[in-house]
Amino acid sequence: MMRIFSVAAVAAALLQGCMFAPGQYMDTAALTEGGSAENSRVDLIPITPKLLAMDAATQVPYSIPAELLSYKPGPYLIGANDALYITVWDHPELTAPSGPQQQIDANGRLVSPEGNLFYPYVGELVAKGRSIEALRSEITDKLRQYIDSPQVDVSVLRFASQKVVITGAVVKAGPLPITTIAMNVMEALGTVGIDPINADLSNLTLTRGGKRYTLDLDTLNLEKSRLNDIYLKDGDQLYLAYNDRKRIYVMGEVMQPRALTFKTRSMNLSDVLGSVGGVNQNTSNADAIYVIRGAQNINVEPAKVFQLQAGSPSAMALATRFDVQPQDVVFVGPANITRWNRFISQLIPSATIIGIGASTQNNLSEASNR
Repeated sequence: MMRIFSVAAVAAALLQGCMFAPGQYMDTAALTEGGSAENSRVDLIPITPKLLAMDAATQVPYSIPAELLSYKPGPYLIGANDALYITVWDHPELTAPSGPQQQIDANGRLVSPEGNLFYPYVGELVAKGRSIEALRSEITDKLRQYIDSPQVDVSVLRFASQKVVITGAVVKAGPLPITTIAMNVMEALGTVGIDPINADLSNLTLTRGGKRYTLDLDTLNLEKSRLNDIYLKDGDQLYLAYNDRKRIYVMGEVMQPRALTFKTRSMNLSDVLGSVGGVNQNTSNADAIYVIRGAQNINVEPAKVFQLQAGSPSAMALATRFDVQPQDVVFVGPANITRWNRFISQLIPSATIIGIGASTQNNLSEASNR
């Protein structure tokens, strides 16, 4: 009887030793017991259909500010440092005074920094702030004093007076000129190229007149997206953020624990687990999938730990609707047998050393008694 009791006592002691198994373990009992200091700082929240419905009800639909959509570019207005090419048909001495053999740029007319332009027989003209058609009409009227029925055409050789500046996670950052063809946000980004690896597509900042607007390029996939209706004007600045701060840390019993970056507005829990090869079917506890979300001020509001019990594959349907947030930690806990095996793997070498020591001591005692 005493032998049976001693075996049971050793087994119980070893089972309790499972708490000393190496590796991390989420003790949900400590989170739910009232009165503990840990419980006061952390909320344990099960991921359920009700939770997902509540989150969906509180989400604010994305919309583009009306003032951005209402702006429609008018005719191009000539500005300082623009280079114009003025053609007077049948009068090459006016069209190309440097000679037809010269490149077309050599015969261009530069608008001065003050916005003025000189043209033979016409004199100095005010070009800044005027449309191409208005300038053409004035030159035509003044040439009638010298040329019978002049046929005049005006075009812009080089656009230098108006520009937008694009920086951030793009291939070719820098200024883009405003031209006679209206340019929207997507056309501008298409011109400079988006860095597909490092860009945060949900965080494009348009600065206009000292005011900042945040645009989500990921909404371009939506049926009623209006990103193509946002036209740019002189002085606009576009900054496409990098995604280095949009990280999710995946830890525990998954195939490839690592930090993930994502470049869209959201990433669901199912995508996160799929990106790391899924949970380890041999070592994981399917009911111990946690999303740990810190608080801005832990002394004021508790952190949140969301738990997904995914013992059934159908539970992953909830995971596809649960969006993670930047800096979340996704932790998959070990199965009890996994913790036990790890504890045993740590215990056996120690037990072997103790056994060898005890055997040596017995041998020495026997030798001394002889």
